Amino acid sequence: MPKLNQLADVGEVEVGTFSVEKVLALKPDLLILADWQYKALGSDLARINKAGIPIVVLDYNAQTVAKHIQSTKLIGTLTGQQQKADKLAADYKRIADTIQARVKKANLPKPKVYVEFGNKGPAEHSVTFGKSMWGSMATLVGGNNIAASSVEFYGPINPEKVLAAKPDVIVITGRETELKKSPTAMVMGWGIPKAEAEKRLAGFAKRAGWANLPAIKNNRLYAAYHANSRTLSDGASIQFMAKAIYPQLFKDFNPEKTYTDFYRQNLPVVPNGTFYLYPKGQ
Repeated sequence: MPKLNQLADVGEVEVGTFSVEKVLALKPDLLILADWQYKALGSDLARINKAGIPIVVLDYNAQTVAKHIQSTKLIGTLTGQQQKADKLAADYKRIADTIQARVKKANLPKPKVYVEFGNKGPAEHSVTFGKSMWGSMATLVGGNNIAASSVEFYGPINPEKVLAAKPDVIVITGRETELKKSPTAMVMGWGIPKAEAEKRLAGFAKRAGWANLPAIKNNRLYAAYHANSRTLSDGASIQFMAKAIYPQLFKDFNPEKTYTDFYRQNLPVVPNGTFYLYPKGQ
């Protein structure tokens, strides 16, 4: 996608390099921000408002079906592709509705779920998720997120709380960034060999105290591509979470196919790598 090289760099909100001056110099028709970016920038947006540049706020981070749909339809309106946006939103809703209907009909006890971003490796606990991203997904598909009462959106949790909660299912998320940065951090995503991901995931099972957790004793340790959340393609990740939490209910689900099909149908590239890992035999 050569046009990416032509896009202006206005910095990143997360690391404090976002430049209002660069935005103003570009004279855009509008500025699109994620909800968390809008809140983080706060009064810094006053000059953009004063310049008469409309600001549109989207929210995929909340990881709710309603906000995914609302944000997607809004993009459709802004880009003049309402019909396509409506289809994408309907497809996403269909995935969530199918999962929730099966879980409701089965009426099984809610498995306890712990999700951790594995960017720091097994030796150091990283962030987990409350009512955002992977935490919201766990709740959406009928899991009992053990971090929900301790973490509002995302953040660290006392490792002792994980041991005390005795999760039935553990999901470690990873991305490509750590491949050359750390030999033990979880890696998943584009171009990541499955064997490398499996080797690193196995390291998490050896954490102090984890051998006695139901998730480890019963072979319920999973891994997922961290970046396939807070985006419309994460319908595949919802399927994955459902399959991890209720494997007996969702044997027919193929999250990898859902993910690659989304790209084939909507984008000019097709993913190749490791995006979800399951225990051997599942």
